[in-house]
Amino acid sequence: MNLTLRIWRQQSSEEEGAMVTYRVEDISPDMSFLEMLDVLNEELILAGDEPVAFDHDCREGICGACGMVINGQAHGPERTTTCQLHMRHFKDGDTVDVEPWRAAAFPVVKDLVVDRTAFDRVIQAGGYISVPTGSAPEAHATAVPKEAADFAFEHAECIGCGACVAACPNGSAMLFTSAKVNHLNVLPQGQPERETRVLDMVAAMDDQGFGGCTNTGECATACPKGIPLPSIAAMNREYLRALRKEKSRSKG
Repeated sequence: MNLTLRIWRQQSSEEEGAMVTYRVEDISPDMSFLEMLDVLNEELILAGDEPVAFDHDCREGICGACGMVINGQAHGPERTTTCQLHMRHFKDGDTVDVEPWRAAAFPVVKDLVVDRTAFDRVIQAGGYISVPTGSAPEAHATAVPKEAADFAFEHAECIGCGACVAACPNGSAMLFTSAKVNHLNVLPQGQPERETRVLDMVAAMDDQGFGGCTNTGECATACPKGIPLPSIAAMNREYLRALRKEKSRSKG
């Protein structure tokens, strides 16, 4: 396969960026998208040019580090992570646009690399449970209903890649935040911080500059792990519940 790549190049968040055109030839359809970028970077290095900077780690669809927008879609045309997107989903002679996540809360570090530490600060605000000191508890000491366990596991699949934010026209992080809140709030172990968790994490999300949610649904469509859109509604119910409890305590 021979492809024309239009890739966003930007030296830093303080400098302006632009799309730069490259040609890659003899690309195997069985290559992953990142392997194709590796081929391009090898050619650039041999030519004495600076390689394209992009995030990656496990390359197994687990860590979510490989996020980029491909032809206007977060992670590309398939519902998967970029490292698991294969070149057979493109055609010989295609022109492919490659850009970083576009969101105010994700400033560009360099080229296709963005700073996603805003997600870390949302998790730090409440993504934990109280753990009593002493020896580890027996695994079956706390019974978890099957429905609650399934709900928690579904939301625990979120890998924090940021595709939901990149796909959202508002740059909202509601799907990510709801996954982290719902994962813990439904479990018995998460009850001590149930109210403070959702209030603190939503406040942190707003503080980081993410946009508001208008339920367009692009976030759930782009999510490589299939976090469902109703997750946001579930978090909104938790938020209203926590607000009512907080107001009741303040009146008392």
